[in-house]
Amino acid sequence: MMERHLKLSALGLLLFFAAWETLARSGIAHALLVPPPSRVPEALMTEIDAGIWFKMIGRSFVHYAFGLLAGSLLGIAMGTTAAIWPRLAAATEWVVRLLRPIPAIAWIPFAIIWFGVTETAASFIIAITVFWLNFFASYAAVRSVDKDLLEMARAFGQGDLWPRLAKVLLPAASPGILAGFRSGLGQGWMSVVAAEMFGIPGVGLRMMEASGLLATHVVVLYMLTIAALYGLSDSCFVLLQKRMLAWQR
Repeated sequence: MMERHLKLSALGLLLFFAAWETLARSGIAHALLVPPPSRVPEALMTEIDAGIWFKMIGRSFVHYAFGLLAGSLLGIAMGTTAAIWPRLAAATEWVVRLLRPIPAIAWIPFAIIWFGVTETAASFIIAITVFWLNFFASYAAVRSVDKDLLEMARAFGQGDLWPRLAKVLLPAASPGILAGFRSGLGQGWMSVVAAEMFGIPGVGLRMMEASGLLATHVVVLYMLTIAALYGLSDSCFVLLQKRMLAWQR
């Protein structure tokens, strides 16, 4: 079944690229506006030969990793804390409702004012993006832990906060918490372009430069690069997640 699924997925991807290539070469859409995917390998080799591709990926990965870890850890910690103490959740409810709808891109002016045009500013934008995903995922996961488990923990002498948190709440909530972190992996890469668009070196800035020169095939190259980086990071995390949750089997 898994082999058949993989074959169908690969076939669907090939058909997508074939349709894209056909559209670009048919004349229906100008090749400058819709560059054919066959031009991407050429763009890749040019960027590699110029020493740009690996450099841009490396710069993006640094502030992506810092932003992802900072936003995820803070989101998990604050979401878990709010779930444990309902009074804190009630006290911060309207603050959360006020801040949650504000998109990360709206924080760019403050990022520049606070941190300057630096990688820290880019990490800040990415951290905001992933923070809310982890906050709500952790809050929901901890709140949904079976109350019978908590009663059993108290019966066996694990009623204090830290033993209850370490031995009951976090293990029971870990599938939901890890699901939120996985969502943050993708959203973090999606926010890289916004985080770099004000002059931070990386994949996003290179896309902006290429679009200004109408080098749309280079833009497509970096779009696919972001997709590949997300696919790689997600696949690695899925393997790690299976190991971390092996106790559930």
